[in-house]
Amino acid sequence: MVSNEFVNLQSNFSTPLEVTRINMAEETTLKKPKPKWLRVKLPTGKKYTELRGVVEKYDLHTICTSGSCPNMGECWTEGTATFMILGNICTRSCGFCGVKTGRPETVEWDEPEKVARSIKIMNIKHAVITSVDRDDLKDGGSIIWAETIKAIRRSNPNTTLETLIPDFQLIHRNIDRIIEAAPEVVSHNMETVRRLTREVRIQAKYDRSLAVLKYLKDNGARRTKSGIMLGLGEKEEEVIQTMQDLADNNVDVVTIGQYLQPSKKHLPVKEFITPEQFEKYKEIGLKMGFRHVESGALVRSSYKAHKHIL
Repeated sequence: MVSNEFVNLQSNFSTPLEVTRINMAEETTLKKPKPKWLRVKLPTGKKYTELRGVVEKYDLHTICTSGSCPNMGECWTEGTATFMILGNICTRSCGFCGVKTGRPETVEWDEPEKVARSIKIMNIKHAVITSVDRDDLKDGGSIIWAETIKAIRRSNPNTTLETLIPDFQLIHRNIDRIIEAAPEVVSHNMETVRRLTREVRIQAKYDRSLAVLKYLKDNGARRTKSGIMLGLGEKEEEVIQTMQDLADNNVDVVTIGQYLQPSKKHLPVKEFITPEQFEKYKEIGLKMGFRHVESGALVRSSYKAHKHIL
């Protein structure tokens, strides 16, 4: 039974959906009992209640609601919400990710206007846009990405934007579309350390992700951002090296959070990282020169995203 005050987190750190699924039935899939710091209060507050009503009235789709994100109440109160584009089926099969893998559905060319409309109705101040990987498309989905940014700009000129993009297989013309659309923040997640990348991100490459972040910064992206998840068996020195790799490529913002197993079919949690260790990584990151370091068990890529434009 879920108490009225707390819920247990059940998801991985950072899927393309930025989803935090709450499923108490899957508690037994984790061998290690969850520590007390992985409990969060249920979303409350006037602003949250109002936005929830708007979402339900107009049947709007946000990752916040579909994923039952534990930070939803906090983010909505601050005027931030996350939206997913290009469907909910991914062409990749990462070992940490709860998103379905398979043949994606046909692209909806009116999707940019739908997302822009949702943001306007919800009166969102800062929107985070993310997507699944679309390796089935020649453009990697980058055209829809660019059109979505433009549509949001037209309908919501005062809304700031973060785009959490896939690697687009490092095809420059596809990445260029994002840069030219000029969101305030462009984010691409490393997800894990070099040694674990092949196991955790089967079709991704550590150096390719670094190259994407470098290309973004070298070619005019206003601010770049990346995230990693912990608890997959990485060592402290590997985490620090990953942070250094990001700093060496002039990444501005880094997020660090706890990996949580979506289901028994996914990679198991090897370790629950303590709040003290997360704080240590934050201090190290700030000394490396990052503008912002969000480090904590409940941190997700879009956590406090509105502050990362400053």
